[in-house]
Amino acid sequence: MSRNLISAIVALGLTATVAVAQDYPTKEIQGIIQWGAGGSTDTVMRAVTPGAEGVLGGSVVMQNMTGGVGAIALNYVADADADGYTVLMGAENPLLYKVMGLGDKDYSDFTPINLLARGTPILVAGPDAPFGTYPEMLAYIQEHPGEVKFGSTGPGGLPSVVTAMISSTTELDVIFVPYDGDGPALTALQGGAIDVMPAVLGASVEGIRAGTMKPLVVFDIEASAALPDVPTITSTNPEFEAFLPWGPFFGVFVKNGTPDDAVAKLSAAYAEAAQGQDFIDLMAGRGFTMMNISGDEAQAFLTKWQQNTAWLMDDAGLTKVSPADFGIARP
Repeated sequence: MSRNLISAIVALGLTATVAVAQDYPTKEIQGIIQWGAGGSTDTVMRAVTPGAEGVLGGSVVMQNMTGGVGAIALNYVADADADGYTVLMGAENPLLYKVMGLGDKDYSDFTPINLLARGTPILVAGPDAPFGTYPEMLAYIQEHPGEVKFGSTGPGGLPSVVTAMISSTTELDVIFVPYDGDGPALTALQGGAIDVMPAVLGASVEGIRAGTMKPLVVFDIEASAALPDVPTITSTNPEFEAFLPWGPFFGVFVKNGTPDDAVAKLSAAYAEAAQGQDFIDLMAGRGFTMMNISGDEAQAFLTKWQQNTAWLMDDAGLTKVSPADFGIARP
């Protein structure tokens, strides 16, 4: 075979490779949603993805895959080809899999396409609670040890992390009452079965507006647009700034090793879709804080989130394995 012919074949192959990359996507993209239909993650992903499809010029077929606190969906994407045609639409839970003994993979095995939004933690009390602010609650607990009832939903959930934050700064002598999710717990709060519940703002904002529960404090460094008059925890207790911003979040991920071109196109598509006014309005209405970050900024957020949360849980005695065993640095 002549040298010219070999050169021509090589050039043809390179041209074809470039064409394939430029044409991405050439087939349907499979979007694996980590949680069930109707939940927060499902709602966020189904709201933003149509806009991303328009930018990509291709379709994303979404499938809910539940089980294992989201681990089944994560492992499914981890086992798929790293070609950009299987994406994970997930929440924060994988960052705690290792320390909670739920799996050996987390988001270090993935590339963040976009961290879209995060929930805002809030501490709410029953309407008849004998305190109306966070400092008043702490003073009441100190004066009435073992009397105030706190709702909880098990290790790793938002209530346990917020409670761990509080416990790291002050002694919290309360009774913890377990519930199967924040929905039942907030119902119990409104009925007087418990006194205080750490929750995500989106799940409690309607009850607050209706007067069936009252907000004590928002766990953030900035006031929430949904409840601008509720003070932030850092306004009264600046020591919490080291943990914040924190909250459950929603993001799109691909397996490490996915071609740069596919990552870039997916990132650009979801970044543009997240700027759609309908999506922004939906997030604001549910009390979520827009993020719309990718690349190094997203990686830095994931690292800080994992470090803060894993060590808070470990210090509270709620982990099965020390974060140090996985190289998770103490913040």
